Amino acid sequence: MSTRTPPVTKHYMALVESFPSMAGKTVMITGCTSGMGIVLARTCGGLGAKVVMLNRPSERAERALQDLKARDMDAVLVPCDLSSFASVRAAGAILRRDFAEKGCDVLCNNAGIMGMADKATLDGFDVQMQANHLSHFLLTHEVWPLLEKAAQLRGEARVVNHSSLARKKPNRPLLAKYLRANGGNLGGDGFPGLQKWVRYQQSKLANLMFTYALCDQIKQRPENKIKVLCAHPGPADSGLQAKTAKSGGDRWLDRFILSSTLKIAQSTEDGTCGIARCCCEPGVESGSFYGPDPQARVGPAILLPTERNGEFERLLWDESLKATGIDRYFG
Repeated sequence: MSTRTPPVTKHYMALVESFPSMAGKTVMITGCTSGMGIVLARTCGGLGAKVVMLNRPSERAERALQDLKARDMDAVLVPCDLSSFASVRAAGAILRRDFAEKGCDVLCNNAGIMGMADKATLDGFDVQMQANHLSHFLLTHEVWPLLEKAAQLRGEARVVNHSSLARKKPNRPLLAKYLRANGGNLGGDGFPGLQKWVRYQQSKLANLMFTYALCDQIKQRPENKIKVLCAHPGPADSGLQAKTAKSGGDRWLDRFILSSTLKIAQSTEDGTCGIARCCCEPGVESGSFYGPDPQARVGPAILLPTERNGEFERLLWDESLKATGIDRYFG
């Protein structure tokens, strides 16, 4: 995979040129050491926003921070390991302390892992579901006072979630067992390895259902000016495939899925179009979902039809509250 010629960027630069200044705003992004996360961080920083990089402590995280600083961008790193609820709560405490006066204009729940082995986190949950959804559910709760503060000061704030085409592949309903402390007991490590991809599908479906469920919760608080949006990148050469292979994605089914994705993948920048529109574009509406045209699968991010499912949304909300131990999401 490392010798493959990266796809040419076709759409992203023109999109960024259409965005207004983000000077005076604070954007918090998970998973921005590489891939679409670092592209978004550079974009928001280049538009004048203060970028808060929420990454697991590592040399890669420090290099990403220095990358933004070398570009004369205002950026800070706050340690946040999404495989640990304790780490997310610790990050939340730092953020509420350091940004109490200014608030958070955009929280982009971007980070994701794919095709991981069937292992439990220290909290007992599937590694993919916790990193991709449950910890973002908790982080959004932790940051909520800062979103309210920014909305009070500047008229609105945004939560942006990142889903995937995989939310429909394989096409399975959202099931409670994947949101519960069943890590290590959900399958996928034996032949042919389909269950690891079902677990990934469940986490990416959860990202979109969280968007809709949170949007409905906010509507019950008419004074609230926080928007919730979601995007998916389509097949994108973001480096996630290589990480999957490195973590043990070497079975026939894994290789087939990864190579099939890369054959049609667009560039990392073009894959970032969806979350960039959600984070930076003025006038977006809460509950919107962006991604490439479903027929083409790649290309510029457009507004997609809703995929609401009341049963999945209610299940997602109730199970996520239980999993994270949150009694009240607001207040």
